[in-house]
Amino acid sequence: MPDFLILKLQGVMQSWGEHTFEGLRPSANFPTRSALVGLLGACIGVDRADRNAQQDLADSFQYAARRDTENPVWIPNVDETQWKAFTMVKITDYHTVKNARKEYAGLQSHETIQTWREYLLDAVFTVALCNTEQALFSLDKIQQAVMKPKYTPFLGRRSCPLGRPLFEACISAENIEKALSQCPPANGVIYSEQAIKGARRIKMRDVPLSRQPRQFASRMVYISISGG
Repeated sequence: MPDFLILKLQGVMQSWGEHTFEGLRPSANFPTRSALVGLLGACIGVDRADRNAQQDLADSFQYAARRDTENPVWIPNVDETQWKAFTMVKITDYHTVKNARKEYAGLQSHETIQTWREYLLDAVFTVALCNTEQALFSLDKIQQAVMKPKYTPFLGRRSCPLGRPLFEACISAENIEKALSQCPPANGVIYSEQAIKGARRIKMRDVPLSRQPRQFASRMVYISISGG
């Protein structure tokens, strides 16, 4: 059976950017491929200018992310027996930005623009990664990196720090769906690159083209419900 590396993405805020320009910065409802490549690249120490290494990393894994719907979180310094299940909420934050790209809103030059940026609050994702046949970055190397990252990882944006260590477990399973089923909580929505029988399919434009900065290709994502 194939091996899977299990990660937990948990923090007060997360933001998984979708295709956009300066004005509106939406967040997907689950970790995008481009963001996950960036997070793992930071842990490994892949330099932003090293496009070959970025592409090698992107080609080394497939993944599925489950948005956990039952996330008991201990509230310290209040009651040692107190746990609370949080529900993900999406908010929009307002910013002003200087020196935006001139393509924004068709303008050629401007000093300050208004922007709206989305964040996910109180979200927890369980992520299962497996190596591809052509992998140059093994699961062992990725595991060592997430346990002792070279650069500081964050949850989509620098303003979104981790709420707990990334590493959760290493397991073997028949497929990526069964790998996630071994990681509590069992309930949640799964977004998988690997086909899942009976799942709904959507197209995502979040595959980074490392040799073409700010350009992305499309992929199919299979969406299913786990745990009833």
